[in-house]
Amino acid sequence: MESDPTNATLIAREDLTDNLSVVRVRPDAGRVPPFVPGQFFRLGLPRPEAPAGGDGEGHAGRPDSRPGRVRYTRRAYSVASSPRVTDHAEFLVVRVEEGALTPRLWELNPGDRLWMDSEAKGEFTVDHAPRGADLVMVATGTGVAPFMSMLRTFRGEGRWRRFVLIHGVRFAADLAYRAEVEAVARKDPTVKYIPLVTRADPAEKVTPSGGVAVRTVSGWTGLRGRVQVALEPSTYERLVGAPLDPQGCHVFLCGNPQMIDDVQVELEQRGFITDSRQQRGNLHFERYW
Repeated sequence: MESDPTNATLIAREDLTDNLSVVRVRPDAGRVPPFVPGQFFRLGLPRPEAPAGGDGEGHAGRPDSRPGRVRYTRRAYSVASSPRVTDHAEFLVVRVEEGALTPRLWELNPGDRLWMDSEAKGEFTVDHAPRGADLVMVATGTGVAPFMSMLRTFRGEGRWRRFVLIHGVRFAADLAYRAEVEAVARKDPTVKYIPLVTRADPAEKVTPSGGVAVRTVSGWTGLRGRVQVALEPSTYERLVGAPLDPQGCHVFLCGNPQMIDDVQVELEQRGFITDSRQQRGNLHFERYW
């Protein structure tokens, strides 16, 4: 009998839209490997066929001609759950129509098998920020996942003075975790939630109001535009109750690479310093694609 090339089971899946899902994966070991909020695991599926010299991750690797060698299609996903939850790991996954992995993931149902890393990776953690600082988390799309892990793990522990989550998406339905974060923010004054939407739903009418476009048909009355709208000094201070000050804030960016590039330039012009191995700073990001 051939050995099973997978090592984990999809135990739950919640489709938020046709192309966005929360998935929960349980390793065969019965316990999620240790990780720090902000780190990621790779998920994958065995490849039925793979060209020689490929490593199953979409780029060239060392040739391996061993017969029976199982190759995988794998992608990195930040963990959205807390490490205190040990029986499964939660991920926020968007379907990429032309992607090598996500269309296959969309075919899985609870109980189906897949592969998961046995070791967490990544350095995108709040360890880089001092206790008591304002932590400003700026996400687009599924980039909100690592910030959810941080919020779920450290809330109520005095880790921050303020935890500001700015989440930009195309449509309001893409605001994964919106209800959860809004509920937390109502109870915890240190948590501020600022969602933004860039596109109108097909049936809605958008009209400007005080310079900010608002949703007038289907109920969305929040900010419109890219995440930079919320980072504009007067808007940020009005929504948060404090300035976006490099002396007291650490900013974390996760999501679309163009967003990261644009916000990095903008915040560096306002006195923030990009954190790197060469110099410690208060602007942090990790690129996943």
